[in-house]
Amino acid sequence: MNQKTDKVLFWGCFIALITTAYAFISRMILCDASFAGDFGLDKVLVGELKGAGIWPFGVSIILFSLFIDRIGYKVAMIFSFVSYLIYTALAVMAYQSIHGVTGDALIAGQKHGYQLLYWGSIILGLGNGTVEAYVNPIVATMFNQDKVKWLNRLHAGWPAGLVMGGLCTIALAENKDWRIALGLILIPAIIFFLILIGRNFPKSEREQAGVGYMTMLGEFGFLGAVAGFGLVVFQLGQPEVFGWGIKTSWLLTAILAIGFGLFTKSLGRLVLAFLILIMMPLATTEIGTDGWITGLMSDPMTAHGYNAAWVLVYTSAIMMVLRFFAGPIVHKISPLGLLASCAFLAALGLTALSKCQGAGLYAIFAAATLYGIGKTFFWPTMLGLTSEQCPKGGALTLNAMGGIGMLAVGILGFPFIGGLQESTATQKLSASNPALYQSVTVEKTYLLGPYRAIDPVKSAAVTDEKSLAEIKTATTSAQFAALGKMAFFPAFMLAGYLALIAYFKSRGGYQPVQLKQK
Repeated sequence: MNQKTDKVLFWGCFIALITTAYAFISRMILCDASFAGDFGLDKVLVGELKGAGIWPFGVSIILFSLFIDRIGYKVAMIFSFVSYLIYTALAVMAYQSIHGVTGDALIAGQKHGYQLLYWGSIILGLGNGTVEAYVNPIVATMFNQDKVKWLNRLHAGWPAGLVMGGLCTIALAENKDWRIALGLILIPAIIFFLILIGRNFPKSEREQAGVGYMTMLGEFGFLGAVAGFGLVVFQLGQPEVFGWGIKTSWLLTAILAIGFGLFTKSLGRLVLAFLILIMMPLATTEIGTDGWITGLMSDPMTAHGYNAAWVLVYTSAIMMVLRFFAGPIVHKISPLGLLASCAFLAALGLTALSKCQGAGLYAIFAAATLYGIGKTFFWPTMLGLTSEQCPKGGALTLNAMGGIGMLAVGILGFPFIGGLQESTATQKLSASNPALYQSVTVEKTYLLGPYRAIDPVKSAAVTDEKSLAEIKTATTSAQFAALGKMAFFPAFMLAGYLALIAYFKSRGGYQPVQLKQK
């Protein structure tokens, strides 16, 4: 490999990451702006639809990482490209199922269309995870002396895709044919496919250092398997997938984790297990909030005459620019110092955003600036930190970190944020108007337990203006309360990073682990 080849591969990977982000943001905006109304979904169902595009990301990134060194990065790249083609086709079919029909046919079409979107989202998530499974080890291998810097630059492609997807979706907001906004994903997909299909990919850093496959698995070990395989099993056990239930999920998790631990004869790296513990709230803070922020900020932004998606576009633009400057910051304060600072700012930003109900436009964007800066370096710096401390784990430990994060936010994070909104809204409605509460709410359940939700069909049938206003007030105030409660996640992360800083200081300071090349 030479410098010119490295840069071509880097930019191909960068555009592939843009594709994943465009797919993510266009779905997230349309889930709130179009899918909820078109398919008659409550907040938790919207959260589950959003999560369907996220948790398969974690499944594919972990599974591909187990054998990606064997099949090669090019095969993984082709798989991801085909996934985008299938997703687009299923989305088009979902659109067609609800247009041109009325009455019972429309109800049936909504149910069928939701299933098409749900399974299309799963296929999309598998493709997105596969992208992450090959781009991260490729860049970590090519720039193994400065991983945090180059992984941050690579992951500037994520906010770049968020900005592009957000702008396109905003521009097409008045066009009810959302097939166009979704279909634009094919443009970056075709570009990265054409760039990468003819390229030779490098061997991983682990392979070049002569570190064996079993050693890589041992770095993950029993503790990594509990988190990684456990999240996969619990997701597959949900009613909308295979539905084998919570007890069976616990049993399967125990069997897989113990079996993996016995096979590898390893508990796994303790530092990796601790990073995994932090990664789950990190993913919910960044990806979970990004997925809900458009819907959460809809009322205050609309009051000022702007599309709510501008908040996400703005914070993503901050991320895109700042990630190119991660190198000097990391060299000055270390990856852990950077992560601790970001966690503090993210907690402040989420708290400030939760106070923006009825706030002025400048106040909204000031709060968004805090949150945007706070979340900027989370994801790529955690990946770089993992790769620097667990290089023998190769693609598995590097990618499993991102995979577990995506699984956590897809399985727990998105529905949990939706559940926060629904539970808070129904509590407020119950306190203000018990009769209305009884008439428009329904009892439901999801992975984290039962909840009461304001049913979209029942609330749409309400004609009394006072009752409609009470429903609106309860829903809006619940959205902002959810943002405030989410500040707990970065606060937890801050405590974890401070503990790691103290640990490394006791050992003479933070230093990356270097592998000697054969």
